[in-house]
Amino acid sequence: TFAFQVTASLLQPVVGAVTDKKPMPRSLAVGMGSTVCGVLLLALAHEYWGLLAGAMLIGVGSAVFHPESSRVARMASGGRFGTAQSLFQLGGNFGTALGPLLAAFIVVPLGRPSVAIFSVAAMLGSAILWRVGTWAEGRRRAGAHKPAAPSPFSRRRVAAAIVVLALLTFTKNIYTASISSYYTFFLIEKFDLTTQQAQLMLFLFLGGMAGGVMLGGLVGDKIGPLKVIWFSILGILPFTLALPHVGLATTGVLTVVIGLILASAFPAIVVFAQELVPGRTGLIAGIFFGFAFGMGGIAAAVLGVIADARGIEYVYQICAYLPLMGLLTIFLPRMQRL
Repeated sequence: TFAFQVTASLLQPVVGAVTDKKPMPRSLAVGMGSTVCGVLLLALAHEYWGLLAGAMLIGVGSAVFHPESSRVARMASGGRFGTAQSLFQLGGNFGTALGPLLAAFIVVPLGRPSVAIFSVAAMLGSAILWRVGTWAEGRRRAGAHKPAAPSPFSRRRVAAAIVVLALLTFTKNIYTASISSYYTFFLIEKFDLTTQQAQLMLFLFLGGMAGGVMLGGLVGDKIGPLKVIWFSILGILPFTLALPHVGLATTGVLTVVIGLILASAFPAIVVFAQELVPGRTGLIAGIFFGFAFGMGGIAAAVLGVIADARGIEYVYQICAYLPLMGLLTIFLPRMQRL
């Protein structure tokens, strides 16, 4: 997990900054090709270093894919930036939600080599992305003469706002990482579930996140991303505080609610940041899909150390207070000037 997330994290802002100066829409297919190689290596590796190399190749694929694909999504939005960002992120969240189900019903019974099955989907994705990249390249050349409008805020004000947004994303990703990495262990220990039952519960959370991503963009286009950010980060606090202390049925309900509300912030945060820094869509995508995501992965490793030392339930007791970081939203500029 660390190898994958750090590779994606460190490379994405660099790739985003480079492609802002020289957009390369056809690199979408190249990024997916790296993912194909990584998936095959995960399936076929005979030693642990092979697993690390496969994870890093998938991280490279993510780093190449996200900045350019975020730019293409914005290009295709027709001005509805939040909705386009939500649809774009819905794909990733829906795929992530399917992950535990595929693990439970394919990888667990059939073994690690069955992971190679998923490379077929990645190959198909690479072919589709080549066509998408060709379309985007034509659109880019047609609009190359249009300069981006300058930001109405000073560079210092913009930098401060980006730091706040990155911290909010970091907070969201720590909690998300605590669920995706350790939730199954928590459920197995507390409720004596089987591995497959725990994976189904994880699917509830990730499915809730997929729905939240879609709602966040749609609502953000109507009421503005700032209000969505306020509601999303702070709004889950009562539910995260209750999660470690309730029964199995209520845990399932809270899992969906937390995923739904928490994920609604991400499209709003990305759109807000893109408005703050016009013309730097790739860099913004690199920071928020890459850097903040990777920092969440590092935090997941720290949470693992805490879980070993104090127990898995203690992890969720301390993570329950993370939404208080949503108070940082007060330092963001008002949207009316954007």
